[in-house]
Amino acid sequence: MLESVYQSTYSADTETVDVIVVGAGVAGLAAAGHLTRAGLTTTVLEAAPAIGGRMSTEKIDGFRLDRTAQLLSTSYPELRRTPGLDTLPLRPFAPGVLLYADGHHHRAGATPPLRSARGALTAARALASAPRLPRNGGRAQGRLQGRPAGVRPGRLGAPADQSRLAMALARLAATAPERLATRAELPIAEALATRGFPPRTIDGFVRPLLAALLADPALRTSSRCADLALHAFATGRLCLPEGGADTLPELLAAALPPGTVRTGVRATAISTTSVATADHGELPCRAVVLATDARSAAELLPGLRVPDFHPVTVLHHATDELPPGDGALLLDADRGGPVSHTAVISQVDPTRAPAGRALITSTVLGTPPEAAHLDATVRAQLARLYRTSTARWELLAVHHEPEAVPAMPAPHDLRRPVRLLAGLYVCGDHRDTSTVQGALHSARRAAHAVLTDLDAHPTPMEEALETAA
Repeated sequence: MLESVYQSTYSADTETVDVIVVGAGVAGLAAAGHLTRAGLTTTVLEAAPAIGGRMSTEKIDGFRLDRTAQLLSTSYPELRRTPGLDTLPLRPFAPGVLLYADGHHHRAGATPPLRSARGALTAARALASAPRLPRNGGRAQGRLQGRPAGVRPGRLGAPADQSRLAMALARLAATAPERLATRAELPIAEALATRGFPPRTIDGFVRPLLAALLADPALRTSSRCADLALHAFATGRLCLPEGGADTLPELLAAALPPGTVRTGVRATAISTTSVATADHGELPCRAVVLATDARSAAELLPGLRVPDFHPVTVLHHATDELPPGDGALLLDADRGGPVSHTAVISQVDPTRAPAGRALITSTVLGTPPEAAHLDATVRAQLARLYRTSTARWELLAVHHEPEAVPAMPAPHDLRRPVRLLAGLYVCGDHRDTSTVQGALHSARRAAHAVLTDLDAHPTPMEEALETAA
């Protein structure tokens, strides 16, 4: 905790600040950063004892265990535009993803941004030779082994299908996000055929990938939102913040003046000029930014719509024997169990596990099996995915978040209003896309609206407000 930046108690005074931000998740902290940099005095109130919201990390015996295991992309533009995140250390996964399909492992999507059909065809030949994981993990192997083997027709399709997949990713990479956001909108399951994806690779590649990116294996997400997520995948690398998800909110808080963030302060009512709190009275201000999760926001402003949510359960296992892999995100295209995707996280980010031990993080989407059977069911599936025994793996933690990801079914407003009234604003991933990029982008939109209404000349905020992935 950054004690010099945020305080665990709040001493109210009569001084009026320019803006009070309610909620110290990434959206609230990012909005405060933009406002502070523009010269406004800002206070951030957080009901919980610590900042970060869903981007929190539990520390157990030298392991760093994320609560919701959210994936980032190196292509997220808001990571560059948000004050404090210019120094965010990112740990990328191996290029593309590793798919477990028809009992075999296949590398897919491991192509650089492609600008021509010729380039796509060249990359497709590489996709058609996918290395397999060894059947016996070994103690310190940790790398893909075995001679290259052609991808068999099936989940991923024949080499011609691989060519079409590479070309479809190339087209997405070459299309501007603002253009993707104006395409005709359908559930992504209906729209994929018009996007150039081979039918056999929809279930074998796109469905498991979007399950990992948007927690939506049913493919009901708006095609616009899904296209933006696939664009981010095609133009960047999946990655994690070094040290844990809480690194991101901690850096945002560190960029604020000392004392800006006050934890343990619960807002009970808000208006355009004040925030009423449970234990600290009414705090005056010139504007209020509501930056809580969607349900908490609707409790303070009953007119706000509460979306449906995708539940997420994250299991963290530890072992002394390094499972086979190369730091890839492993997706189960066979859907042979509750796990959607998994990774040896300590290969991606060695700071998350003590020396000599491996950390495996696995994500279950939807309602998980009964708690009494969840670990055994997950272990059986992971043994198949990693082709190694999981009997001696240690279960470190299970984190279940029933409202982890706001759903984005078609039609979905990519830019839900952030300005409710002059002086009252709202931001978060429920106002944009349900990603870290969306939360950060909505924060910048809200800050821009505040600065405009307070006549603070928001010139640093004006670029590219219309797009986000």
